Amino acid sequence: MTIRFDDQVAIVTGAGNGLGRSHALALAARGAKVVVNDLGGARDGVGKSRQAAEAVVEEIKAAGGDAIANGADVTRYDQVQSMVDDAMSNWGRVDILVNNAGVLRDKSFAKMEVADFEFVVKVHLMGTMHCSKAVWEIMRGQTYGRIVMTTSGSGLYGNFGQSNYAAAKMGVVGLMNVLHLEGLKYGIRVNTLAPCAATRMTEDLISKDAAAALTPESVSAGLVYLVSRDAPARCILSAGGGAFACARIHETQGRRPASEDLTPEAVAADWDAITDPAGQKDYQNVGEQTASLLSAGR
Repeated sequence: MTIRFDDQVAIVTGAGNGLGRSHALALAARGAKVVVNDLGGARDGVGKSRQAAEAVVEEIKAAGGDAIANGADVTRYDQVQSMVDDAMSNWGRVDILVNNAGVLRDKSFAKMEVADFEFVVKVHLMGTMHCSKAVWEIMRGQTYGRIVMTTSGSGLYGNFGQSNYAAAKMGVVGLMNVLHLEGLKYGIRVNTLAPCAATRMTEDLISKDAAAALTPESVSAGLVYLVSRDAPARCILSAGGGAFACARIHETQGRRPASEDLTPEAVAADWDAITDPAGQKDYQNVGEQTASLLSAGR
């Protein structure tokens, strides 16, 4: 089966370079009409230019596709709403949203300014929320939509010097979990991509040898599947170097301490059993987790 997006409209944020550019080109090559969004700033979010977005639009048009450039700042809901309005004015629908825009302001937590923590969270988490909110009612009305968040191994597993980035990237996973529950009955499937690619965002984090394999294009194949008609839902797809894996958050079965006296010492005494991974579960909502805790050891 060939995956196509004919007559579908996609918005890709941060699409002027790197992963976003690769995603936009891949979707356009399979028939999607694409809003190429990029503020055009530097890696730390400073500056503004439509040049990168317009260059990607020209690539798409030269290949026979249809696209428009957009310079909305994803931290500004009014600008995001205007971007979605432009998509609707041009094509009358929005089927796909790829939340890819991001910045980095790395420093150890001890040295990080509060303003830099807030700004990175604002771009990644609030920017993702703004874009998702702006398309949400459109997708509900269509009873169809595909939304992808972009997380990171830094958020899932940690990376020194990226407390702001990691916090934001785990935040979008939580947003996915809830939007999945609220959108599924309207035909909206929400997933998260955890890419590993050599881009200007990672140029000082990935070695030159690894960069040759970790191309943006090696990630975009997974992204295209996550926004297809037969896409999964509530999946965290790790992707890099042509390999793909599913990341999951598991919880152990749980245990009531042997002692009836619920003291910290009783928890400590049963710690090995509490943390035993045998029988761990991937819960689908908080109700399942609560029920499991209430029944643990009964």
